[in-house]
Amino acid sequence: MSSEIHFGSCLCGGVSFEISGALRPVVACHCGQCRKTSGHFWAATQVNDDQLRLKCDETLQWFRSSGTAKRGFCNACGSSLFWQMDGEGKTSIGAGVFETTDLETVKHIYVKDKGDYYDIADGLPQS
Repeated sequence: MSSEIHFGSCLCGGVSFEISGALRPVVACHCGQCRKTSGHFWAATQVNDDQLRLKCDETLQWFRSSGTAKRGFCNACGSSLFWQMDGEGKTSIGAGVFETTDLETVKHIYVKDKGDYYDIADGLPQS
């Protein structure tokens, strides 16, 4: 595992965390659930669960968004932070909640469900 450490938090600081090791490149999800939870599309990296260490979770709340996945958010400021598929052993983390990263977006998914108010024109793969 890489010696990289990445720090992130919600807007109010009620949830903060650190990631040990490399982050997956960002995937932008345009599905209806991601759009509704974030207010736009959800751009996220992903790590193995053992890479994620919660430093503060006073306001962390989980919402079961489907029969197979849940979403973690701050119940004080409303920041969308995490997405976990049951049994996968990985956590997706919103790219915008990190202090700094060297990440880049590599693809868009569920583009058939994207909002009608924007275009995807960055030339990245779409599915």
